[in-house]
This record gives sequence, C-alpha cells and structure tokens, in this order.
Amino acid sequence: MIVINDKITLQDWELTEQFVRSSGPGGQNVNKVSTAVELRFEAERSPNLPGDVKARLRRAAGRKWTKDGALIITAEKHRSQAMNREEAEKKLIDMIRAALHRPKRRIPTKPTRASQRRRIEAKKATGQKKALRGSVDPE
Repeated sequence: MIVINDKITLQDWELTEQFVRSSGPGGQNVNKVSTAVELRFEAERSPNLPGDVKARLRRAAGRKWTKDGALIITAEKHRSQAMNREEAEKKLIDMIRAALHRPKRRIPTKPTRASQRRRIEAKKATGQKKALRGSVDPE
C-alpha cells in the first residue's frame, strides 16, 4: 500500500512489479541478475483517483500510458532490486502528486491602448527606416 496524501492511497492490487535485466551500472553482474524494475499501476481502474487527476496523469505520462489504462514506470538506476523498487515507487508518487495540482486557468487580457499605440509607432518607424533604403536617384 502506497500513501500519496491523506485522501489518496494506492492498494496492492493496483500495482504489479516485474524485474527485468538492466542496462544500467553493474558490470558483468548486469548480464546475470534482473535488477531493473517495471512497475505497472492500473490507473484507469483505480477507485482512489478522481477523474480529473486521471486525465492530468494520462496527459503527463505520455508514452508510459498503455491502451488499457495502465501506467508503466521503469527504474534501472541502481545495482539492487530494492533500491530500484524504491526509485520506481518514488517516480509514481511524484507523478501522481504533480497530477493532483489543478493548473491555474489563464484569463485572457486585452492590450492597453497605450501599448497598441507604441506598437504601431514602432512599426511606422521601422517602415520609414526601410523606405530610406533602396535605389538612389542619379540626379
């Protein structure tokens, strides 16, 4: 069981771990021992996550989100299974906590009349400068 905050906890049935061969550090040991962790979180079926959090999590996950609504996180930074397991759980917790924050809605504003006037004057000045360039009369 993983505690995200006081309202959200992830149950054990929502998480599955699979250990695979790592491409990270470990020397020759890397070829013999499966130390990398592939953590699968059944996010779409999770009753603990609200719908808007699931939508933000799906957007943030990108290619880590599968077609059947699972989030797959891999960790192969360390040489031991236990440390990679902790790393994967930390990544999952960080992603969910980031998805909990609702982004601030942008309120569109109009440019002020003075800023519009300054912009037009700058454009006119640039146009006049460019008009002075060009072919010179022979007379």
